[in-house]
Amino acid sequence: MVQVQLRVPKETIKEIDEWVSKGRFKSRSDAIKTIIALYEEREKTREFYKMLMKRSEEVKKDPSILIAFEEL
Repeated sequence: MVQVQLRVPKETIKEIDEWVSKGRFKSRSDAIKTIIALYEEREKTREFYKMLMKRSEEVKKDPSILIAFEEL
């Protein structure tokens, strides 16, 4: 792990501290790591969606490239 310093608005820290006090996270660090992980997951989902949309356009042009579930 690498330690970093970052500047965050006071209101955001207050909200994170509230989450920690309510037991949603163990610490500020845990909350920030979780938020980053969720962002990374969202980006992966966006990339997957883009791939599906591209594949959908390809199939519209040539339906013969579809693979039946039975063949998987």
